[in-house]
Amino acid sequence: MLDTKTRKQEILDALHFRHATKRFNVEKKMKDEDFHLILEAGRLSPSSIGFEPWKFLIIQNETLREKIRKVSWGAQGQLPTASHFVVILARTDVRYDSGYVIEHLKKVKQFPEEILSGLLERTKSFQEFDLPMLDSERALLDWSCRQTYIALGNMMTAAALIGIDSCPIEGFDYRAVNEILQNEGLLENGNLSASVMAAFGYREEDPHRSKTRKTMDQVVQWVK
Repeated sequence: MLDTKTRKQEILDALHFRHATKRFNVEKKMKDEDFHLILEAGRLSPSSIGFEPWKFLIIQNETLREKIRKVSWGAQGQLPTASHFVVILARTDVRYDSGYVIEHLKKVKQFPEEILSGLLERTKSFQEFDLPMLDSERALLDWSCRQTYIALGNMMTAAALIGIDSCPIEGFDYRAVNEILQNEGLLENGNLSASVMAAFGYREEDPHRSKTRKTMDQVVQWVK
């Protein structure tokens, strides 16, 4: 059994290992069990109010990958070479009174009927006053999209811990990608929307320079 010091070092090593891989080794594919771990890291991620407002599309179809590549300037090297390519979708139907939210609280969170109305009222207050979003569909979507980045971070960290490379991708035409996915019947008639992409696999070559970041003093301020 690993001691705490060893585990800490493994986490730091994984974070230093991870970099935004532009091209992957097309001859080297991930094992199913390894990719399942990455997906589990996303599935088990936390989300605001526990709504899990995401879906992970695994794009392995080469024709669909090529369609997406044509409108994704930030994925030109990754889409043709990645072992596994994920489009993380954000839910658009996350109003406190939506069918999705009510069903999620009942069936997934398994809250009893007697407390459901109170939870929905508290959620309404949060969405109306604490973090106002009810006056705009865009604000609701942005809230969902922020949750997907928690899952994205966990998936990339899990991958790095087992020696698998990744790259988060925002460089794409969101309207065009949504149109492609909608035409494929993958957006639940508008209840889902593309949030961010991620490529996974094994690097074609090592990065040309070591990781650069601001110092701890530049990004951390203690308020005592």
